Amino acid sequence: MNHVKTQQKTTYSISELADELDISTRAIRFYEEKGLITPERTKGNHRIYDKRDRARLKLILRGKRLGYSLDEIAEMIGMGNFDTDEDKQLKKAYTYGRKKLKEIESRMEELDILKQDLLTVQEKILNRLKQLNLKPPR
Repeated sequence: MNHVKTQQKTTYSISELADELDISTRAIRFYEEKGLITPERTKGNHRIYDKRDRARLKLILRGKRLGYSLDEIAEMIGMGNFDTDEDKQLKKAYTYGRKKLKEIESRMEELDILKQDLLTVQEKILNRLKQLNLKPPR
């Protein structure tokens, strides 16, 4: 059996990354403006992204999905133009993760209280409808 090894792509255009990551080219340029990624430039001033930029964009997007601010993401992954040591990155990510979990737990408690309040109000309304011999809406 003849296996053809596919070559890993090493550089990307802005539109290739935007398509692959399902984000706008404007968002990519914004992350560059913020110093989170640092693409090289061609002589014609076109951006060329490497595997590191691609990986950093994926981390940025994951951080945003998890609710982190760009400042928090920047601290966790380091700025684009220098390498933050792994020890610091891991500790910051862990600290922010714990903070985010506490925020989520607090929101869940608040939502649980709100749910109980709504159930209590619904029960009172239902009882009043019964007193008036009315059927509740569906």
